[in-house]
Amino acid sequence: MSGPHAEQPRRHRVAADLFAAGAVAARAGAGGLALLRGATGTGRTTVLEAAAEAAAAQGMRVLRARCSPRDTAAPFAAVLQLLGAAPELELPGKGGDERERGARLWQALLAYAEVAPLFVAVDDVHLADAPSYRWLVETARHVGRLALPVLLAVTERRQYDIDPPVPGFTHSLSPALVRTHTLAPLTAGSAADLARAQHPEATEAWVEACVRAGAGSPLLLRALLDDLSASGASAAVPETSAALYPGAYPAAVSWWLDSAGAGTSEVARALAALDDGPDRDGREAAERPAAGQEAAGQEAAGQEAAGSGPGRAAEDLGRLLAELAGADPARVAGWLTAMTGLGVLRADGAGRPRYAHPLLRDAVLSGVPAARRRAAHGAAATATLRWGAPAETVAGHLLRSDPVGASWAPGVLHDAATLALRDGRPGDAVAYLRRALDEPLSDQPRQRLLTELGSLEYAGGESSAAIPRLTKATQLSGTPRDRVRAAVALGTALAGRGRTRAAVEVLRTADGQLADHPDHPGLAGALQGATALLSDHDQSVRREVYRRLCDTERRSPELVGAAARALLVRHAATAGLVSADHAMRKVRLLLAEPADPLTEPYLLGAAAAVAQWADELDEAEQLVDRGLAGQLPHLLHPVHVALLNVRADIAAARGAYGPPPAGPAVLPSAGPTNAHAHALTALVETGRTAEARRLANAVDLRQAPDSWERNRFLYARGLHRAAAGDPAGALHDFLECGRRQTEREVLSPVVTPWRASAAELCLALGSPRQALTLAEEELRLARAWGTPRPVGRALRVLGTVTGGRRGLELAEEAVRVLRGAPAAVQPELVTALIAQGRQLTAVGDRTRARRGLREAAERAEQLGAARLLGLAEQALREGGARRAATAHTGADSLTDSERRIAQLAAGGRTNTEIADLLHLARRTVETHLTSTYRKLGIRRRGELTASLGAD
Repeated sequence: MSGPHAEQPRRHRVAADLFAAGAVAARAGAGGLALLRGATGTGRTTVLEAAAEAAAAQGMRVLRARCSPRDTAAPFAAVLQLLGAAPELELPGKGGDERERGARLWQALLAYAEVAPLFVAVDDVHLADAPSYRWLVETARHVGRLALPVLLAVTERRQYDIDPPVPGFTHSLSPALVRTHTLAPLTAGSAADLARAQHPEATEAWVEACVRAGAGSPLLLRALLDDLSASGASAAVPETSAALYPGAYPAAVSWWLDSAGAGTSEVARALAALDDGPDRDGREAAERPAAGQEAAGQEAAGQEAAGSGPGRAAEDLGRLLAELAGADPARVAGWLTAMTGLGVLRADGAGRPRYAHPLLRDAVLSGVPAARRRAAHGAAATATLRWGAPAETVAGHLLRSDPVGASWAPGVLHDAATLALRDGRPGDAVAYLRRALDEPLSDQPRQRLLTELGSLEYAGGESSAAIPRLTKATQLSGTPRDRVRAAVALGTALAGRGRTRAAVEVLRTADGQLADHPDHPGLAGALQGATALLSDHDQSVRREVYRRLCDTERRSPELVGAAARALLVRHAATAGLVSADHAMRKVRLLLAEPADPLTEPYLLGAAAAVAQWADELDEAEQLVDRGLAGQLPHLLHPVHVALLNVRADIAAARGAYGPPPAGPAVLPSAGPTNAHAHALTALVETGRTAEARRLANAVDLRQAPDSWERNRFLYARGLHRAAAGDPAGALHDFLECGRRQTEREVLSPVVTPWRASAAELCLALGSPRQALTLAEEELRLARAWGTPRPVGRALRVLGTVTGGRRGLELAEEAVRVLRGAPAAVQPELVTALIAQGRQLTAVGDRTRARRGLREAAERAEQLGAARLLGLAEQALREGGARRAATAHTGADSLTDSERRIAQLAAGGRTNTEIADLLHLARRTVETHLTSTYRKLGIRRRGELTASLGAD
């Protein structure tokens, strides 16, 4: 038999055969006892009713009784229910003791059996009143011994519960007198058949969810399908009982718990409370659950790290449930095993038993007050801490509990936040720290927590919550260093929101409050450094801050620490007041001095910026790495952002554009950042014009704060507009960038070479005089700084503007200067070669022009600089050269050097090993590999072997 109706015969055939065989024997005058056992909801009543109907059809008299807890106080209630079904039978009176009444009822049953063979159906015999229970046991004994035409057909609930089981119905009977069968839970296939029978249009996922929520119980499954009949299979199986109507499913679950007894009910609800949240093995949620919903998973992960397995996870859960419910741990462990076997629970990936479906868990929780759930988690936190569970296990329980008022709670939550940050889960860290603030705390630890939490909230885009929290941190009386950290974090947040003056005022106030402290010089140095860096967000504030700092250094140099002096060198470099050699000598001397941990980051940040401008890119990179290694990335600090900006500037100087951005950057409400400017430049240089246009158009600079990052984006947008064929728009951006930078007293071309870019556009737009003025000023300032990159750039532009023989001389000088520079300044050398090639073409020296332009094209191709490659090839075509077509992608496009390095990398060599083997700089190896990845269309080292072999 198959189809939706096949389940009943398949599951119940053995049980039905049991009753049928007993009925045959009874009709032959040799009756006895047939006992059907099963867990709650497995269908015992259904089988018994079907057997009774079959017996009646075969001429037997059927007597029925359904035992109930309500009748336990009435003696012989179950027996009277049985015999009362025969109106022609005169029942004995109520007089006499139990033995006398039992004897009269036995005689009544015998008299009834003389009329016809009896099918005595007693459902849920375990709920019978005590006299009836004893009478039925004796009846079973007599029927079997006397060979009467009576079948005593009995059902009994037998399921593993927390409370120790009472002896079963057959406990005192000889096994020879009893035929028994135990019903198994509903199989997954049978449950699926039942679900499809009612909802044939259902998807496999919907059916599978119903099967899990049914937990192997026909009772629960049918109740659920009844509740879902209104919405049908078009709606997902809900995870909460509130979504069900009329609520047959939660009612069935409640009945199941009531049937199991108080001990089981307590443990079941404790388990549901601890497991309250999305399914953590990925069946329900596509994403990782939030911190408060994964405590158990964290515990399991900790156990695995300690060398324990799934068995230990289940054992620890059983121990915890036993403690929460005041139950016997052995009984709880057995219950977990039994419920897993029935399908009520399922083991997750870590081996921990959990409810088979969130709806089942929610139904178990129905009626459990929220306060009781929170109390369970508080108790679980205490217990798991005592057992040495991982911090995130304990913290996960604390997240869902009321404050426990224990001194250990904030520390555990903070440790959990630290672990979450290490694993790249800042949202979880925020949840832990917020919960820590609910516990009683003194000012010092509260200040630290507020500073960390406010920093994380700000980084996560929650500035409306972060700034008040950081403000509160600055008002608490923690240690002086903690107060400085809080003030710096608040100042960073305020400046990031365009409130630079307020940020500087916060730092000034903190300095005044700490003026009398013995460590004030070190504290003041940190506040000075933060003030100088944050003032970069507003040009007027920046002028005020640096003038005050310069005055202080002139009048009272002992009040200006090493970090502030380094920042003054950085300021002088941007103002065009010092040379690169002078600036580097000063910062190197300052770096050699002992530094306070609070002020050292500012010293490293300033030195890294100066080194990057001085074309000391390797040294700058080392300073960035050193500075970032000493930073706590979860604390707001202006140096952290400054160091990341220097790292981006280093990559841009090397032309290491890397893989282009995957899509338009997300713009903060505070305006574009330096990262957005570099992203736009990279899109332009790599030829992704459509994406560059989208990013440029996404920014409304009229709404952006007046910061240096706005100016940097203005310059990048000018590059985009120039490449897109909008010279007038590009010139406007360059000149506006220059105006704003000049107002900020930022004159040096090492920051933004706006004059050089504007000069070329002025020439193209027919303003040669203005172009010459801009180019000459660019060269003057570049020579004042004295490094190859700005000098070579300025020479190239001046040569282009000047033209003629003098222009060619300037272009050739630019190439010589840049060839003598570190290999990192490749983009400027490519541009200079193109300018030289055009000048040579103009004077008729086409051979030299072609040679230089071909070199420029090859270098541009290695960099992945599509725009420069296009300019070089255009110049070649204009000069009449027929450059051999090259494959710009695929293995055939690789140069000999690129192929050799790629093969070594594919063979497992590191960049350092390749550099040593080929006698190259490590940076050269990295540049070649970057070009190789771009040509092969890959992103990681592991793809090299297949890509090289495929071609």
